[in-house]
Amino acid sequence: MNLDKSIEYLKGVGPVRADTLKKEAGIFVYDDLLNYFPFRYVDKSKVNKVYEVNNDAVYYQLKGRIVSFTEVGEKNKKRLVAQFEDDSGRLELVWFKGYKYILPALVCGNEYFVFGKPTYFNGRFNFTHPEVEAVANREIISRSPLQGIYSSGEKLAAKGLTSRGIEKLQFTLISEAKKYIPEILPDKLLRDLDLLARADAYEQIHFPDHWGLLARAQYRLKFDELFFIQLQLVKQKVLNTKKMRGFLFEKVGHYFNTFFNEHLPFNLTEAQKRVLREIRRDVGTGAHMNRLIQGDVGSGKTIVALLTMLLAIDNGFQACLMAPTEILAQQHYNSIRELLKDLPVTVELLTGSSKTSDRKRIDESLRNGNLNILIGTHALIEPDVVFSNLGMVIIDEQHRFGVEQRAKLWKKNTIAPHVLVMTATPIPRTLAMTLYGDLDVSVIDELPPGRRAIKTEHRFDSARIRVFDFMEKEITNGRQVYVVYPLIEESEKADYKDLMDGYESITRRFPLPKFTVSIVHGKMKAKDKDWEMERFVKGQTQIMVATTVIEVGVNVPNASIMVIESAERFGLSQLHQLRGRVGRGAEQSYCILMTGNKLGEEARHRMKVMCETNDGFVISEEDMKLRGPGDITGTQQSGLMQMRIADITKDGEILAMARQKAIEILEADTDLTTPENKVLRDELMRRNKNKSVWARIS
Repeated sequence: MNLDKSIEYLKGVGPVRADTLKKEAGIFVYDDLLNYFPFRYVDKSKVNKVYEVNNDAVYYQLKGRIVSFTEVGEKNKKRLVAQFEDDSGRLELVWFKGYKYILPALVCGNEYFVFGKPTYFNGRFNFTHPEVEAVANREIISRSPLQGIYSSGEKLAAKGLTSRGIEKLQFTLISEAKKYIPEILPDKLLRDLDLLARADAYEQIHFPDHWGLLARAQYRLKFDELFFIQLQLVKQKVLNTKKMRGFLFEKVGHYFNTFFNEHLPFNLTEAQKRVLREIRRDVGTGAHMNRLIQGDVGSGKTIVALLTMLLAIDNGFQACLMAPTEILAQQHYNSIRELLKDLPVTVELLTGSSKTSDRKRIDESLRNGNLNILIGTHALIEPDVVFSNLGMVIIDEQHRFGVEQRAKLWKKNTIAPHVLVMTATPIPRTLAMTLYGDLDVSVIDELPPGRRAIKTEHRFDSARIRVFDFMEKEITNGRQVYVVYPLIEESEKADYKDLMDGYESITRRFPLPKFTVSIVHGKMKAKDKDWEMERFVKGQTQIMVATTVIEVGVNVPNASIMVIESAERFGLSQLHQLRGRVGRGAEQSYCILMTGNKLGEEARHRMKVMCETNDGFVISEEDMKLRGPGDITGTQQSGLMQMRIADITKDGEILAMARQKAIEILEADTDLTTPENKVLRDELMRRNKNKSVWARIS
């Protein structure tokens, strides 16, 4: 049997049901159904009596007869009510939806098992939308007291594909397919970890004999999923290290040493020095460097990047730094030009708004090798941007670039330039092991001396007058303030209106000539944005009203308050990034999260996390739990990772074991050529078929 066979050919499906399964559940072939797992299990070994039903238990299973049906209400408020009884009492079963499909399947006087959660209404208990199964049918499927509950929906249920209907299909499939489910792990690995055989794992996850076997089945299938991701990533890392040539940076020369010894504006932290040593070790081997620097907001990643670029120049190579926005690219350009003003290093800026004359000049000096460092945005990856000898690529805030975009930059040379990726969004260990499993990871886990922790407070809209008073107090003391609005899409009129309404209310509260207010948003022309930014940087305006265009890169040490309007509309990572715009000077800084009075549970949790910690790693753990980690081997970078059963927010121990075993196997047999590892090689080829492995490009 071929598990890639179309689902319509499975007994009990057919063309109509197959169409619904494809559209509603993403089940196209036998293998998709096999991997459509129950989301919970209920123990049906116990049958309760009606008189035992109360509010203490979550679910009950009853056995008795349906004695009558009644349709109650009219039109949209119509519902089906059934009287159900056993020898101890009677209660009601109620259906508000889909009961026209339920009614023909139930017969008065027949015995049924009823499973559901009781609710108390009008002085009596009832079951709303219970599972109902004829006692006569129970023996057909039941293999154990544990029954899997499958995700269904109204359209699936309309075709008889309730949880119970899907379970029947699974029973048919397992009966037919179990002996055709191939083993994909070597015998030694199965023995070492005492793993269930793969076919047994699939049988037990759908029809478990007991809780212990269910746990072993879940472990085996989660391990499979995580192991093959790790095998792919670790294999690429080994290939990069062993086979992929990189430029050899043999010397630490004049540019690096002169800047480090004479022009470094402050002493490096021990964490920065450690990361620099790791980078120097990488580029001195002749292998290709692919390294990620994680550092919280303000930890000093940029100075490490600059020293790395000077290392490239010392060895006769060019370097580039790619930033996600023009504002951030401009910021990098200004700060790096200032830092290098006493050294004969040429630095240029290239963005989408660069003039044609500037582009021609940059292009010429880039091709003839006179240009040492090029800083820019996506403009750097355009085909007509040609380097003479690109040896080092720095990518800032990499999560903002599409994978294909980074790949274009990576391919600018016949020999791949070294790649250094920087992110100010710290990544949890389990996610880093997966998302960046093929990169070497460096962590700058130390803030420069003298930095004071930002105080974060949550305020409801009703406290706005007090927040304005606090802003005025800080401004009177010579400080500056950011007020940020959630312009999520620049075309969203409601968001734009919020921003402009906010700007008007702030200018009324803080009027000229005593106060001056800047405004920056994505609809403005670049030169207007730059002008407004420049005024704020120079201290000519006290308040900056902006959208998230200032999320990264704006550095104003005198700004001490960040007010985030409609903070409930931001994710944790974005809130943390915005907060990082303040706290850059010696004075105490504050972040005020403004929200509406009505907050959902998740939004309330985000506000609580932000107020309790400034640690980006703690915040990233919480963010991953809330938002999901992304698809790491394809091009998707946000939303839930495309895993069928594993969850890296919860399965960290399994992930660590999977990675350890992948490393052990590949260290002994990099190309998986031994007979023992043939199953791994075959399975990797099957998984990679028709799928580009972008994961190797940082």
